[in-house]
Amino acid sequence: MKTENILLALEAKHPGEHEYLQAVKEVLHSIEDVYNQHPEFEKAGIIERLVEPDRIFTFKIPWVDDKGNVQVNLGYRVQFNNAIGPYKGGLRFHASVTPSSLKFLGFEQTFKNALTTLPMGGGKGGSDFSIRGKSNAEVMRFCQAFMLELWRHIGPDTDVPAGDIGVGAREIGYLYGMYRKLALENTGTLTGKGLDYGGSLIRPEATGFGGLYFVYQMLKTKGIDIKGKTVAISGFGNVAWGATLKATEMGAKVVTISGPDGYVYDPAGISGEKIDYMLELRNSGEDIVAPYAEKYGVEFFPGKRPWQQKVDIALPCAIQNELNEEDAKTLIDNGVTCVAEISNMGCTAEAVDLFIEKKVLFGPGKAVNAGGVATSGLEMTQNAMHLNWTEAEVDEKLHQIMKSIHEQCCIYGKQPDGYINYVKGANVAGFMKVARAMMAQGVV
Repeated sequence: MKTENILLALEAKHPGEHEYLQAVKEVLHSIEDVYNQHPEFEKAGIIERLVEPDRIFTFKIPWVDDKGNVQVNLGYRVQFNNAIGPYKGGLRFHASVTPSSLKFLGFEQTFKNALTTLPMGGGKGGSDFSIRGKSNAEVMRFCQAFMLELWRHIGPDTDVPAGDIGVGAREIGYLYGMYRKLALENTGTLTGKGLDYGGSLIRPEATGFGGLYFVYQMLKTKGIDIKGKTVAISGFGNVAWGATLKATEMGAKVVTISGPDGYVYDPAGISGEKIDYMLELRNSGEDIVAPYAEKYGVEFFPGKRPWQQKVDIALPCAIQNELNEEDAKTLIDNGVTCVAEISNMGCTAEAVDLFIEKKVLFGPGKAVNAGGVATSGLEMTQNAMHLNWTEAEVDEKLHQIMKSIHEQCCIYGKQPDGYINYVKGANVAGFMKVARAMMAQGVV
């Protein structure tokens, strides 16, 4: 495989799509050695077919705000690869949404879903609509207008969207209500649904829970106990909430959360009612964490990121590229033991390279945060079987899936000196499953 030639061709074809090109570059460099051991992959054009999405739907979304003014947003659904199952991936409603960001997320989702061992392909979608400052009625009208365009292209065995940034339980409810009305069916076509209409227990917490189960396995390889360790977390939404909840339950102490306005440092630890308050902040729609500092009398660092604090474990839980090379240097200098992306591609490529160079335990998002989509897959299974599992049953299955993902990463990522390169391990494990499925099904 001529990796640089492929990347140059992609850059020429998709100029300016930085997140997407960054994600492709990371995977191609990781899989180069194993790919070259399979000449049949090159003959079948596996890489050339895998790096491009099957299709992208782009559509306008006209809707009426509370003042009677017509607003127009853009909507997208990227159906990336369905070699091992129906397209599966979240919907993101945020002003920063672009085709490039969704292509990167769909590409990553393809390998992440393969790692779960569940039959799910990769997809992603969303809109440049921002829920901030919108009333419930406006959010409902927008969601209904969005689904009016999308519903023809999705289905329980075709494409199963879920929530993501800006798309929580409320938005999934509005989206699913409109889908059910248009499609005249009640199926598992969206996941992250409410418990009263087909949702799964622990789905809101699953990404954070799964991330900590993976971190536990990482630390275990070094004989390190998570109890008593200090943890820096970014974000304060569902992912950060789930991670904080599970880290605290495991005996660690979470000392930071963050938002677009800065971060809070709470040396006593974020636990109990403080974790509940994180959800109150998220539900307020203000998108800020400063009120936490005022309420609990702790320090707030405006415009800063939490990676300057001395901690044992760092968990990016917010958005892509939120931890850069300088942050990585600071964490390493402060003696960080483990860094794991619970957000998608939470670290820049330079930061990842530095962690690996310095032999820091580093877990990439496609492995660490797979618990969210894994539990979505479990929700799909429950819907198909027309039953509900208990919280303990779902949690047990999630725990086993994350352990399995960790084992796959170790198989492909363990180096001669014993260091586990989880980036390579996750990329190769996910790639091999998808590539074998594509080979078996011919050039389609």
